[in-house]
Amino acid sequence: MTNIRKVHPLAKIINNSLIDLPAPSNISAWWNFGSLLAVCLALQILTGLFLAMHYTSDTTTAFSSVTHICRDVNYGWIIRYMHANGASMFFICLYMHVGRGLYYGSYTLTETWNIGIILLFTIYATA
Repeated sequence: MTNIRKVHPLAKIINNSLIDLPAPSNISAWWNFGSLLAVCLALQILTGLFLAMHYTSDTTTAFSSVTHICRDVNYGWIIRYMHANGASMFFICLYMHVGRGLYYGSYTLTETWNIGIILLFTIYATA
């Protein structure tokens, strides 16, 4: 009798991505950087949305809106600093993620590697 996690359609998706994950047997801490990229990206989007609620891009009021965020908005200063430092952390995790791919020879998987390079250049263009 087969396991329900291998038969049920929804459980099969979870099984293939979490339980029976095709990962190498010598997995190390280097494999955490992809997940950290997702956490940093979520942090950037969330803090960016909160900052955009109070920021004005007009050249005469832009500086005063940043001052307003830091002084008058509840925890606005920490949201601003989390957004700034989150961007730096995102790129550190990105470089570590690419470095892990180079170290373990992931460039031999050409389709996956080329999609990753396209994403890397898209991130550079966005930043």
